[in-house]
Amino acid sequence: MIILNGGSSSGKSGIVRCLQDVLPDPWLTFGCDSFVDALPAKMQASDDGIAFAEDGGVSVGADFLALEAAWREGVVAMVHAGARVIIDDVFLGGADSQRRWRKALDGLPALWVGVRCEAAVASGRELVRGDRVHGMAASQATVVHEGVSYDLEVDTTHTESLVCARTIATHVG
Repeated sequence: MIILNGGSSSGKSGIVRCLQDVLPDPWLTFGCDSFVDALPAKMQASDDGIAFAEDGGVSVGADFLALEAAWREGVVAMVHAGARVIIDDVFLGGADSQRRWRKALDGLPALWVGVRCEAAVASGRELVRGDRVHGMAASQATVVHEGVSYDLEVDTTHTESLVCARTIATHVG
């Protein structure tokens, strides 16, 4: 299992697509965006679900956390069944988010990858994408890494996704 953590618009999704291309075996990919998209509409912009503030802040409630835990366990079950999985995540809780993944993994090996990007560059990408709340990239650029330990870090500020993916691939056992 490979777990990529980085703020919004840091380049994780591009790296994941490149990893799927450069790794010799097939790898499935799942991410926080696809999880959020799978939530019922009523949980988006809800105190019990996930809410996006006008300044780019993100808050999650109890129902969100419960479903996220179930989703995490489901992903880990696929790994137990033999699937190779890449996770594209945003550790809004920093070290607590990593702790929840470690608990779900229960000893399964994982390659922990920090995906960094300067806030100004990520904010520019956010504007170009047009599908994010303005300010989310800047607010997440450093906070998602607080207290998180990695096996490897890449920085997409000036490095292309393919180069980052090739770097990560050399660490996949």
